[in-house]
Amino acid sequence: LLSSAVDHLEIGVVVATAANRVVYRNEAAQTFQGTHVGVLLDDHVSAIIDEAQTGRSIARTVELHGPPKIWLALSADPTPGGGAVVTIQDVSERMRTDAMRTDFVTNISHELKTPVGAVAVLAEALIDESDAEVVRRLADHLVEEAHRAVRTIDDLLKLSQIESTKPGDTAVNLTGVVQSAIARGRVVDGGRGVQITAFESADDIWIRGDERQLVSAVGNLVENAVKYSQSGDVVQVRARGDDNAVEIMVADQGVGIPTRDLDRVFERFYRVDKARSRETGGTGLGLSIVRHVATNHGGDVLVSSQEGEGSTFVLRLPADLVVAPPEPSLSDASRPSDRGTYE
Repeated sequence: LLSSAVDHLEIGVVVATAANRVVYRNEAAQTFQGTHVGVLLDDHVSAIIDEAQTGRSIARTVELHGPPKIWLALSADPTPGGGAVVTIQDVSERMRTDAMRTDFVTNISHELKTPVGAVAVLAEALIDESDAEVVRRLADHLVEEAHRAVRTIDDLLKLSQIESTKPGDTAVNLTGVVQSAIARGRVVDGGRGVQITAFESADDIWIRGDERQLVSAVGNLVENAVKYSQSGDVVQVRARGDDNAVEIMVADQGVGIPTRDLDRVFERFYRVDKARSRETGGTGLGLSIVRHVATNHGGDVLVSSQEGEGSTFVLRLPADLVVAPPEPSLSDASRPSDRGTYE
């Protein structure tokens, strides 16, 4: 009965005799047997049993490089007769979370230190400056750095909200999502002459989701495409759906992304070109927001790019999110349509 109960534990349990001979492993401990990790683990278990047989309890966390890399918390207690009982707990998720939290604190400290430090320096320079032209230039830089800090904080709050809340469950028209994203792209363009073109399917696509999150995600993709494009370049936005998935594609003819960076562009604060990011005002959080919105809706975000030729991002969502369009109200029926192609 006791053996059956221990077998149902999620943690591994190993019992050894005074001769360091293992006489029992529960099911959780047996899952490591016959694997590369199991061979490495046996060495650590044997060593901790030796220490426990001196009459004291031992606890340590070991890192096994795998692949995949895992962390195991080992604890050993002596038993009457000179044996030992060892417990094995997989703490990989906790260690990864702690590492992410540490990296996040380090990154945000660095990201905010730069604009806040610049604000302090500029403010000090303004105190004793009497030349009107110099004052104007310093004030412009001061405003720019303050806005940079605000953008970073806003994106952090947005990312935190997306990570900590479940997405809404309402009918969302992807045509409206695309239109809102294009409007944001136009603001970012600021008259530079980047063309934004929307290709819509013959029928509106409605999905069950969170409109605010989807607008934020697609908006970030369009803004990035515009920022890294030149005058005369074209940014294409397309929403389509079939029996397998619903996709919103954003393609540009901009600077592109080096192959070595493709796997990391969705990390928080990761920038392919830090100098260019400062020029465009990027916070390094936009694509991380896109990824979390995709995950919240059970989907994914894909990227393909050729350096110097542009990038294509695809927000891919499950086809089972598609819903029938809601019945139009009387006020909707009398409202003029604003569908079309945007350039």
